[in-house]
Amino acid sequence: MATLKTKARKHLMLFSGRSHPALAEAVAKELGVSLAPTSAYDFANGEIFVRYDESVRGADAFVIQAHTAPINQWIMEQLIMVDALKRASAKRITVVMPFYGYARQDKKHRGREPISARLMADLFKCAGADRLIAVDLHTSQIQGFFDGPVDHLFALPILADYVQSKLDGQPVTVVSPDAGRVRVAERWTDVLGAPLAIIHKRRDPDVPNEVRVFEVVGEVRDRVCIVVDDMIDTGGTIAKAAETLLEQGARDVIVAATHGILSDPATERLAASQISEVIVTDTLPITSTLETLTVLPIAPLLATAIHEVFVDGSVTRLFDPTPDGEEARA
Repeated sequence: MATLKTKARKHLMLFSGRSHPALAEAVAKELGVSLAPTSAYDFANGEIFVRYDESVRGADAFVIQAHTAPINQWIMEQLIMVDALKRASAKRITVVMPFYGYARQDKKHRGREPISARLMADLFKCAGADRLIAVDLHTSQIQGFFDGPVDHLFALPILADYVQSKLDGQPVTVVSPDAGRVRVAERWTDVLGAPLAIIHKRRDPDVPNEVRVFEVVGEVRDRVCIVVDDMIDTGGTIAKAAETLLEQGARDVIVAATHGILSDPATERLAASQISEVIVTDTLPITSTLETLTVLPIAPLLATAIHEVFVDGSVTRLFDPTPDGEEARA
């Protein structure tokens, strides 16, 4: 029986939305490729149009988009980009969302509430995504919302290396700003070889972005406190955490977070606080003028993960040399 054989080879194509072009260009430079030419614009009524300017048939497509403000517009644009790739016969479509929009709505706190993080995963699957890549999800169980592979990347090595370079042998305590960040803070303690402290707080369920800080559990007096979190939005949690730590006798407070959302009035709150340095990555575009802000590049991590996915390599090895390590679930 006659057979038909082709000489087709895998080829990577990187596509960027319009929300954070600088990050996409940096990732493309790390990979040694060019961003695929794309036409995208808004109609007068706000509808988004996307068209790719060259064939994507058979491509291993990676679509990168930062879910920044206006967040709903950029999520919709990424969904449309995925749909266009599916209809143009891309072989595999990987959605790269450095910051997973709606990740904080990962469960119902009270009745009659949505689980929007699950809805996000369903939308991208329906649009045609085969795989997701995200950095520091708000909670790890979000990986289970998507019916397909999810590569959960960690910015901890990038942030911790920078923090270690600033400590100069001073006594350090890693601080979790709430109970939900304890697992993340524990990984920091392993890297820095430092003890852990936890701030007990409580949110007002009827007032968004409002936090009540109660007490510190752990030794912080005369120590440099590294407050670690996955994101800084309006800065309320971080500012009150720093205030509480300094009241308890902390020598200094440094904040390290992956996602610098920095919605108003975050810049003003953080500037008015006694935090010596706020460290974030550029998973989102940073426009804040905060003088104590340090922004570290995330593009090398994203590019390495994209390369490993493309060549069917291991994303796990980026974070844990032990095959059975907990971070090896990516």
